[in-house]
Amino acid sequence: MRAYVGVTDNNWYHFLAARPEVTEVNFWQPSGAREFRILAPGEPFFFKTHYPHNKLVGGGFFSDSARLRVSEAWDVFGDANGVGSVEEMRARIGRYRRAPIGATEDPVIGCLFVRDVCFFPPDLIAPPPPHFARNIVQGKSYDLAEPSVAPYFADLLQLTLGTTVELDFSQPWHRPGPVFGDPRLAPYRLGQRSFQAVVLDAYHRRCAISGTHIPPVLQAAHIRPVTAGGEHRLDNGLLLRSDIHTMFDRGYLGVDPRYRLRVSSRLREDFGNGDQFYAKEGQLIELPERRADRPERQFLEWHLDEVFQG
Repeated sequence: MRAYVGVTDNNWYHFLAARPEVTEVNFWQPSGAREFRILAPGEPFFFKTHYPHNKLVGGGFFSDSARLRVSEAWDVFGDANGVGSVEEMRARIGRYRRAPIGATEDPVIGCLFVRDVCFFPPDLIAPPPPHFARNIVQGKSYDLAEPSVAPYFADLLQLTLGTTVELDFSQPWHRPGPVFGDPRLAPYRLGQRSFQAVVLDAYHRRCAISGTHIPPVLQAAHIRPVTAGGEHRLDNGLLLRSDIHTMFDRGYLGVDPRYRLRVSSRLREDFGNGDQFYAKEGQLIELPERRADRPERQFLEWHLDEVFQG
């Protein structure tokens, strides 16, 4: 199991620490040049302030990452970006890039999504972790099985969770169900906002069924809704145009385990139209590039059995 300690903008930290109701945040990076593959979803993510404060001030659990335009990050996360407005966010990114963002520019930034966030009370903030050099400007990862760091991070996890949990850092992180008996430690669960962001990014802002490439009308759809036992997981998601999302949720459209479009006969019976969808029946839908990001068979089968009007 690994943990990551990200160096945070002090303004970002103070803004969010004053808003305890915000428990899912975007730890954004001004450059979107590199993918973040250091942590697996669900592993611990902590926040350390810049010098001279230089303290570990809070943490949570890594959901996933994506490369988003500034406008997209604001639309999905709002003040959970650690700023009060998109204008302030653009100005701060420009300062870090040392080049102001033009009025018509909408640059791509790196977004690291952290859920179940907790900022520590002032009397419980911690010194920096072991071996954290002063010249580290983005962050550092740690293997929690290392004896030299395990006690430090065990204390931080107890503080983040607000409860005592038996932790064995030698256990594999990726296994089904809650880890160590606490649902917040479930490895694949995303936050609600990060679910929207990673589905948008994985499908390259294109509707999986229609191919529509107009982001304002696209929505992250759950295959198995949370209200029916589903989870905020990328492999339980599809990016759909808003009207297609409604038809999918009402069972007029479905996707089989081989990723082929299914169209219910009820669409024509109930509304006397739907030719554009019948013309696509049996065709492969648009899919994310990585196999691990594609819809999970069990969720597609559940939708066909429980929702689709076959």
